[in-house]
Amino acid sequence: MSTPLAAQHGDALADRVAGHRANLDRDGFTIVRDAFHPDTAAAIHADVLRLERELAIAPGANGFEGRATHRVYNLLALGELYRQIPVHPMVLALMHHLVGDGPLVSSLSSITIGPGETAQPIHADDQVIALPKPHQAVTANSMWAITDFSEANGATRVVPCSHLADHSPEYGRHYDSICAEMPAGSILVWHGSLWHGGGANATDQRRMGIAMNYCAGFIRQQENQQLGLPLDLVRTFTPELQELCGFGVYRGLIGHIDRRTPARAVLEVDGDHRMLWDRG
Repeated sequence: MSTPLAAQHGDALADRVAGHRANLDRDGFTIVRDAFHPDTAAAIHADVLRLERELAIAPGANGFEGRATHRVYNLLALGELYRQIPVHPMVLALMHHLVGDGPLVSSLSSITIGPGETAQPIHADDQVIALPKPHQAVTANSMWAITDFSEANGATRVVPCSHLADHSPEYGRHYDSICAEMPAGSILVWHGSLWHGGGANATDQRRMGIAMNYCAGFIRQQENQQLGLPLDLVRTFTPELQELCGFGVYRGLIGHIDRRTPARAVLEVDGDHRMLWDRG
């Protein structure tokens, strides 16, 4: 059995991070294998099924969300089990590499591709952001393999090096891509400009993943964490997770409330909440 990443420290972790950084810079994506324990995958799998039943989650109604794909959004509001996902040490290190300091949780959801699903159109996650391309990542995303991801069951498809293109893909057009196959317990990480899409599921089994998406601290989040999460729930989060959800300030300035961080002004929590002008 592999050692959980959380138990790895020092030089070994640094070497792994360096290798994945190189992959991201060159190809726009990387796969972190043995990233989380099989017990974690099993617990998430069971809980997503529970949420789908209790929330009466129906498949999407369009080609992007998928007509045979079930999605549960805003997972941080739906169970303590999901708090470990945004703070995964390897992924968070790679997010700092891609989007810089102060990354935010943009969206956390489950994506379960059912039998008979067709391939999702190739797209870039940042193509709605009006910036000339190529550019430094302002969004960066990850996909946790809760079940095995194979070409047959709808593993994510990627277009290597497309994060360096000077334009976004044309929605609905065919592009040659490769399949990011990976066993359960792996995490696919990619630059927000990378062209990609969910694959078609030609099997009789469901392919389940957790989409953990981040953005730079100065970018608006895809899911509004500040309004979507009950404040009493956020008060139980670790300071690190509170900051990831947007209750800190970016570089000591952006996002403050009357010269105070949201954590101090709204959550009324203690800690070092100095603003930029207090650090002189």
